[in-house]
Amino acid sequence: MPVYGAPTYKDRGTGLVVFGVFQIILGLLAALMVPLVALSAFMSRLAPGGAMRPGQFISGVATYAFAAGALLSLGIGSVQMRRWARALTLVTSWYWLIMGALVTVLVTAVLPVFMRSVLAQMKQSGSDAPSPEMSTGIMAVVLTIMIVFLAFFLVVVPIAFVVFYGRKDVAETCRRRDPVERWTDRTPLPVLGASVAFFTGAVYMVLVGMTTPMFPFFGRYLTGIPAAACFVLLGAVDIYLAIALFRLQSSGWWIAVIAAPVRILSMILTYAMADLMQAYSKMGMSDAQVQMLNSNPMFRGHIFLWWSLISVLLFFGYLVWLKRYFNPPASATPEVLPAQVG
Repeated sequence: MPVYGAPTYKDRGTGLVVFGVFQIILGLLAALMVPLVALSAFMSRLAPGGAMRPGQFISGVATYAFAAGALLSLGIGSVQMRRWARALTLVTSWYWLIMGALVTVLVTAVLPVFMRSVLAQMKQSGSDAPSPEMSTGIMAVVLTIMIVFLAFFLVVVPIAFVVFYGRKDVAETCRRRDPVERWTDRTPLPVLGASVAFFTGAVYMVLVGMTTPMFPFFGRYLTGIPAAACFVLLGAVDIYLAIALFRLQSSGWWIAVIAAPVRILSMILTYAMADLMQAYSKMGMSDAQVQMLNSNPMFRGHIFLWWSLISVLLFFGYLVWLKRYFNPPASATPEVLPAQVG
Protein backbone atom coordinates (compact mmCIF):
# COMPACT_ATOMS: atom_id res chain seq x y z
CA MET A 1 0.00 0.00 0.00
CA PRO A 2 1.63 3.34 -1.05
CA VAL A 3 2.59 5.77 1.67
CA TYR A 4 1.34 9.22 0.68
CA GLY A 5 3.67 12.10 1.44
CA ALA A 6 6.80 9.96 1.15
CA PRO A 7 9.62 11.48 -0.95
CA THR A 8 9.53 10.44 -4.61
CA TYR A 9 13.31 10.76 -4.99
CA LYS A 10 16.36 9.03 -3.59
CA ASP A 11 18.30 11.17 -1.16
CA ARG A 12 21.85 11.72 -2.42
CA GLY A 13 23.22 13.44 0.67
CA THR A 14 25.99 10.87 1.15
CA GLY A 15 27.13 11.28 -2.44
CA LEU A 16 27.19 15.06 -2.09
CA VAL A 17 29.44 14.72 0.95
CA VAL A 18 31.77 12.25 -0.82
CA PHE A 19 32.14 14.38 -3.94
CA GLY A 20 32.50 17.49 -1.80
CA VAL A 21 35.33 15.94 0.21
CA PHE A 22 37.03 14.95 -3.04
CA GLN A 23 36.81 18.55 -4.25
CA ILE A 24 38.29 19.75 -0.95
CA ILE A 25 41.20 17.34 -1.41
CA LEU A 26 41.77 18.64 -4.95
CA GLY A 27 41.66 22.19 -3.60
CA LEU A 28 44.28 21.38 -0.98
CA LEU A 29 46.49 19.81 -3.65
CA ALA A 30 46.13 22.96 -5.75
CA ALA A 31 47.08 25.04 -2.70
CA LEU A 32 50.19 22.91 -2.23
CA MET A 33 51.28 23.87 -5.74
CA VAL A 34 51.76 27.49 -4.64
CA PRO A 35 54.94 26.79 -2.62
CA LEU A 36 56.11 24.44 -5.39
CA VAL A 37 55.86 27.33 -7.86
CA ALA A 38 57.98 29.41 -5.48
CA LEU A 39 60.50 26.56 -5.26
CA SER A 40 60.65 26.21 -9.04
CA ALA A 41 61.22 29.97 -9.33
CA PHE A 42 64.17 29.65 -6.95
CA MET A 43 65.59 26.60 -8.74
CA SER A 44 65.23 28.28 -12.14
CA ARG A 45 68.09 30.58 -11.22
CA LEU A 46 70.40 27.58 -11.60
CA ALA A 47 68.94 26.51 -14.97
CA PRO A 48 70.71 27.33 -18.26
CA GLY A 49 67.69 29.26 -19.55
CA GLY A 50 67.82 31.79 -16.74
CA ALA A 51 65.58 32.65 -13.82
CA MET A 52 61.81 32.57 -14.01
CA ARG A 53 60.37 35.95 -14.92
CA PRO A 54 58.37 37.71 -12.15
CA GLY A 55 55.28 37.71 -14.36
CA GLN A 56 55.45 33.93 -14.76
CA PHE A 57 55.81 33.49 -11.01
CA ILE A 58 52.85 35.76 -10.20
CA SER A 59 50.73 34.11 -12.89
CA GLY A 60 51.48 30.61 -11.60
CA VAL A 61 50.78 31.50 -7.97
CA ALA A 62 47.56 33.34 -8.83
CA THR A 63 46.30 30.48 -11.03
CA TYR A 64 46.78 27.80 -8.40
CA ALA A 65 45.43 30.06 -5.65
CA PHE A 66 42.29 30.77 -7.70
CA ALA A 67 41.80 27.05 -8.45
CA ALA A 68 42.33 26.16 -4.78
CA GLY A 69 39.81 28.76 -3.61
CA ALA A 70 37.20 27.64 -6.13
CA LEU A 71 37.59 23.93 -5.36
CA LEU A 72 37.55 24.45 -1.60
CA SER A 73 34.45 26.68 -1.80
CA LEU A 74 32.56 24.26 -4.05
CA GLY A 75 33.63 21.29 -1.96
CA ILE A 76 32.43 22.86 1.30
CA GLY A 77 29.20 23.93 -0.40
CA SER A 78 28.63 20.40 -1.67
CA VAL A 79 29.19 18.94 1.81
CA GLN A 80 26.61 21.43 3.09
CA MET A 81 24.32 20.45 0.15
CA ARG A 82 23.86 24.00 -1.09
CA ARG A 83 22.00 24.66 -4.34
CA TRP A 84 24.63 27.08 -5.62
CA ALA A 85 27.41 24.53 -5.08
CA ARG A 86 25.59 21.88 -7.09
CA ALA A 87 24.86 24.29 -9.96
CA LEU A 88 28.37 25.74 -10.14
CA THR A 89 30.00 22.32 -9.82
CA LEU A 90 27.91 20.98 -12.68
CA VAL A 91 28.68 23.80 -15.12
CA THR A 92 32.38 23.92 -14.24
CA SER A 93 32.62 20.13 -14.55
CA TRP A 94 31.35 20.37 -18.13
CA TYR A 95 34.12 22.87 -18.96
CA TRP A 96 36.59 20.70 -17.09
CA LEU A 97 35.56 17.70 -19.21
CA ILE A 98 35.62 19.48 -22.59
CA MET A 99 38.91 21.31 -22.01
CA GLY A 100 40.42 18.24 -20.37
CA ALA A 101 39.59 16.08 -23.38
CA LEU A 102 41.20 18.65 -25.70
CA VAL A 103 44.30 18.85 -23.50
CA THR A 104 44.60 15.05 -23.38
CA VAL A 105 44.41 14.80 -27.17
CA LEU A 106 46.94 17.62 -27.57
CA VAL A 107 49.42 16.13 -25.12
CA THR A 108 49.03 12.65 -26.61
CA ALA A 109 49.92 14.05 -30.05
CA VAL A 110 52.73 16.40 -28.99
CA LEU A 111 54.44 14.67 -26.07
CA PRO A 112 56.16 11.89 -28.10
CA VAL A 113 57.67 14.51 -30.41
CA PHE A 114 58.84 16.51 -27.41
CA MET A 115 60.43 13.47 -25.76
CA ARG A 116 62.27 12.53 -28.96
CA SER A 117 63.62 16.08 -29.30
CA VAL A 118 64.88 15.97 -25.70
CA LEU A 119 66.72 12.69 -26.35
CA ALA A 120 68.19 14.11 -29.55
CA GLN A 121 69.48 17.18 -27.69
CA MET A 122 71.04 14.93 -25.03
CA LYS A 123 72.92 13.00 -27.70
CA GLN A 124 74.10 16.16 -29.46
CA SER A 125 75.35 17.66 -26.21
CA GLY A 126 77.43 14.55 -25.54
CA SER A 127 75.72 13.74 -22.24
CA ASP A 128 75.31 10.19 -21.02
CA ALA A 129 72.21 9.38 -23.01
CA PRO A 130 70.78 5.84 -22.82
CA SER A 131 70.96 3.49 -25.80
CA PRO A 132 68.26 3.83 -28.52
CA GLU A 133 66.55 0.61 -27.42
CA MET A 134 66.48 1.67 -23.78
CA SER A 135 65.42 5.19 -24.75
CA THR A 136 62.43 3.89 -26.69
CA GLY A 137 61.37 1.60 -23.85
CA ILE A 138 61.72 4.27 -21.17
CA MET A 139 59.92 6.82 -23.33
CA ALA A 140 57.02 4.43 -23.94
CA VAL A 141 56.61 3.77 -20.21
CA VAL A 142 56.83 7.45 -19.26
CA LEU A 143 54.40 8.50 -21.99
CA THR A 144 51.90 5.83 -21.02
CA ILE A 145 51.97 6.82 -17.35
CA MET A 146 51.60 10.52 -18.14
CA ILE A 147 48.75 10.03 -20.62
CA VAL A 148 46.86 7.68 -18.29
CA PHE A 149 47.31 10.17 -15.44
CA LEU A 150 46.04 13.05 -17.58
CA ALA A 151 43.12 11.04 -18.95
CA PHE A 152 42.05 10.08 -15.43
CA PHE A 153 42.07 13.57 -13.91
CA LEU A 154 41.04 15.49 -17.03
CA VAL A 155 38.43 13.11 -18.48
CA VAL A 156 37.35 10.33 -16.09
CA VAL A 157 37.01 12.50 -12.97
CA PRO A 158 34.95 15.28 -14.64
CA ILE A 159 32.72 12.64 -16.25
CA ALA A 160 31.96 11.32 -12.77
CA PHE A 161 31.15 14.84 -11.57
CA VAL A 162 28.91 15.58 -14.57
CA VAL A 163 27.01 12.30 -14.21
CA PHE A 164 26.52 12.66 -10.46
CA TYR A 165 25.67 16.38 -10.19
CA GLY A 166 23.47 16.14 -13.28
CA ARG A 167 21.15 13.59 -11.68
CA LYS A 168 17.62 14.76 -10.87
CA ASP A 169 17.88 13.09 -7.47
CA VAL A 170 20.92 15.25 -6.63
CA ALA A 171 19.09 18.42 -7.69
CA GLU A 172 16.06 17.44 -5.63
CA THR A 173 18.22 16.60 -2.62
CA CYS A 174 19.77 20.06 -2.73
CA ARG A 175 16.31 21.62 -3.03
CA ARG A 176 15.07 19.77 0.05
CA ARG A 177 18.22 20.26 2.12
CA ASP A 178 18.62 23.91 1.04
CA PRO A 179 15.06 25.28 0.67
CA VAL A 180 16.19 28.91 0.32
CA GLU A 181 16.35 30.25 -3.24
CA ARG A 182 19.95 30.97 -4.25
CA TRP A 183 21.37 33.34 -6.85
CA THR A 184 22.14 30.43 -9.17
CA ASP A 185 18.39 29.68 -9.37
CA ARG A 186 17.72 32.95 -11.21
CA THR A 187 18.99 31.82 -14.62
CA PRO A 188 19.03 28.55 -16.61
CA LEU A 189 22.05 26.34 -16.01
CA PRO A 190 23.41 26.57 -19.60
CA VAL A 191 23.34 30.38 -19.37
CA LEU A 192 24.94 30.22 -15.93
CA GLY A 193 27.75 28.20 -17.51
CA ALA A 194 28.40 30.89 -20.12
CA SER A 195 28.30 33.60 -17.45
CA VAL A 196 30.84 31.72 -15.33
CA ALA A 197 33.06 31.26 -18.40
CA PHE A 198 33.04 34.99 -19.16
CA PHE A 199 33.76 35.88 -15.53
CA THR A 200 36.67 33.42 -15.41
CA GLY A 201 37.89 34.77 -18.74
CA ALA A 202 37.82 38.32 -17.37
CA VAL A 203 39.98 37.31 -14.41
CA TYR A 204 42.36 35.54 -16.80
CA MET A 205 42.55 38.57 -19.12
CA VAL A 206 43.47 40.93 -16.31
CA LEU A 207 46.02 38.47 -14.90
CA VAL A 208 47.73 37.94 -18.26
CA GLY A 209 47.66 41.67 -18.99
CA MET A 210 49.46 42.38 -15.74
CA THR A 211 51.99 39.52 -15.92
CA THR A 212 52.54 38.50 -19.56
CA PRO A 213 51.31 41.36 -21.77
CA MET A 214 51.40 39.89 -25.29
CA PHE A 215 48.17 40.46 -27.20
CA PRO A 216 47.32 39.05 -30.68
CA PHE A 217 45.98 41.99 -32.64
CA PHE A 218 44.99 41.41 -36.29
CA GLY A 219 48.28 40.14 -37.64
CA ARG A 220 50.75 41.34 -35.01
CA TYR A 221 51.58 40.84 -31.36
CA LEU A 222 51.23 43.87 -29.12
CA THR A 223 53.51 43.92 -26.09
CA GLY A 224 53.98 46.12 -23.06
CA ILE A 225 51.47 48.80 -22.09
CA PRO A 226 49.34 48.57 -25.30
CA ALA A 227 48.93 44.83 -24.81
CA ALA A 228 48.09 45.24 -21.11
CA ALA A 229 45.49 47.88 -22.00
CA CYS A 230 43.87 45.54 -24.55
CA PHE A 231 43.72 42.70 -22.02
CA VAL A 232 42.17 44.94 -19.36
CA LEU A 233 39.63 46.27 -21.89
CA LEU A 234 38.65 42.74 -22.92
CA GLY A 235 38.40 41.79 -19.26
CA ALA A 236 35.96 44.66 -18.68
CA VAL A 237 33.90 43.52 -21.69
CA ASP A 238 33.83 39.96 -20.37
CA ILE A 239 32.65 41.16 -16.96
CA TYR A 240 29.80 43.03 -18.64
CA LEU A 241 28.89 39.96 -20.72
CA ALA A 242 28.94 37.73 -17.63
CA ILE A 243 26.45 40.02 -15.87
CA ALA A 244 24.29 40.64 -18.96
CA LEU A 245 23.99 36.95 -19.83
CA PHE A 246 23.19 36.05 -16.24
CA ARG A 247 20.34 38.60 -16.34
CA LEU A 248 19.16 37.13 -19.68
CA GLN A 249 19.65 40.42 -21.50
CA SER A 250 19.41 39.95 -25.27
CA SER A 251 21.85 42.83 -25.82
CA GLY A 252 24.51 40.89 -23.92
CA TRP A 253 23.98 37.81 -26.08
CA TRP A 254 24.22 39.83 -29.29
CA ILE A 255 27.42 41.56 -28.17
CA ALA A 256 28.95 38.20 -27.20
CA VAL A 257 28.04 36.61 -30.55
CA ILE A 258 29.32 39.58 -32.57
CA ALA A 259 32.52 39.98 -30.55
CA ALA A 260 33.50 36.30 -30.72
CA PRO A 261 34.11 36.21 -34.52
CA VAL A 262 36.14 39.42 -34.25
CA ARG A 263 38.36 37.79 -31.64
CA ILE A 264 38.65 34.64 -33.76
CA LEU A 265 39.65 36.65 -36.85
CA SER A 266 42.28 38.55 -34.87
CA MET A 267 43.73 35.28 -33.56
CA ILE A 268 43.82 33.63 -37.00
CA LEU A 269 45.55 36.59 -38.64
CA THR A 270 48.10 36.90 -35.85
CA TYR A 271 48.91 33.20 -35.63
CA ALA A 272 49.34 33.02 -39.40
CA MET A 273 51.38 36.20 -39.93
CA ALA A 274 53.23 37.21 -36.74
CA ASP A 275 56.45 35.84 -35.25
CA LEU A 276 55.70 34.49 -31.77
CA MET A 277 59.36 34.13 -30.75
CA GLN A 278 60.10 37.72 -31.75
CA ALA A 279 57.23 38.86 -29.53
CA TYR A 280 58.68 36.92 -26.60
CA SER A 281 62.03 38.62 -27.22
CA LYS A 282 60.36 42.03 -27.06
CA MET A 283 58.92 41.08 -23.68
CA GLY A 284 62.44 40.78 -22.27
CA MET A 285 63.05 37.05 -22.49
CA SER A 286 66.67 36.01 -22.88
CA ASP A 287 67.91 34.29 -26.01
CA ALA A 288 68.28 31.04 -24.06
CA GLN A 289 64.66 31.19 -22.88
CA VAL A 290 63.40 31.95 -26.39
CA GLN A 291 65.45 29.07 -27.76
CA MET A 292 63.95 26.72 -25.18
CA LEU A 293 60.44 27.81 -26.17
CA ASN A 294 61.25 27.44 -29.85
CA SER A 295 62.47 23.88 -29.27
CA ASN A 296 59.14 22.96 -27.69
CA PRO A 297 56.86 21.35 -30.30
CA MET A 298 53.82 22.94 -28.65
CA PHE A 299 55.10 26.36 -29.70
CA ARG A 300 56.60 25.39 -33.03
CA GLY A 301 53.99 25.91 -35.71
CA HIS A 302 51.70 27.60 -33.17
CA ILE A 303 50.27 24.21 -32.15
CA PHE A 304 49.23 25.47 -28.73
CA LEU A 305 47.85 28.68 -30.18
CA TRP A 306 45.79 26.87 -32.82
CA TRP A 307 44.51 24.59 -30.05
CA SER A 308 43.33 27.66 -28.13
CA LEU A 309 41.60 28.85 -31.32
CA ILE A 310 39.67 25.57 -31.47
CA SER A 311 38.54 26.17 -27.89
CA VAL A 312 37.26 29.64 -28.82
CA LEU A 313 35.41 28.24 -31.83
CA LEU A 314 33.69 25.63 -29.65
CA PHE A 315 32.65 28.31 -27.19
CA PHE A 316 31.28 30.44 -30.04
CA GLY A 317 29.11 27.52 -31.13
CA TYR A 318 27.89 27.20 -27.56
CA LEU A 319 26.93 30.89 -27.50
CA VAL A 320 24.94 30.49 -30.71
CA TRP A 321 23.12 27.50 -29.18
CA LEU A 322 22.17 29.65 -26.15
CA LYS A 323 19.98 31.90 -28.35
CA ARG A 324 16.94 29.88 -27.29
CA TYR A 325 17.15 31.37 -23.81
CA PHE A 326 17.14 34.97 -25.02
CA ASN A 327 13.93 35.11 -27.05
CA PRO A 328 11.18 34.11 -24.55
CA PRO A 329 7.52 34.72 -25.33
CA ALA A 330 6.21 38.15 -24.42
CA SER A 331 4.11 36.70 -21.62
CA ALA A 332 7.00 34.78 -20.05
CA THR A 333 8.15 35.66 -16.56
CA PRO A 334 11.42 34.73 -14.80
CA GLU A 335 9.52 32.23 -12.65
CA VAL A 336 8.63 30.01 -15.62
CA LEU A 337 11.92 29.99 -17.56
CA PRO A 338 12.66 26.63 -19.21
CA ALA A 339 15.42 24.32 -17.98
CA GLN A 340 15.41 25.94 -14.54
CA VAL A 341 16.88 23.13 -12.48
CA GLY A 342 18.95 23.22 -9.34
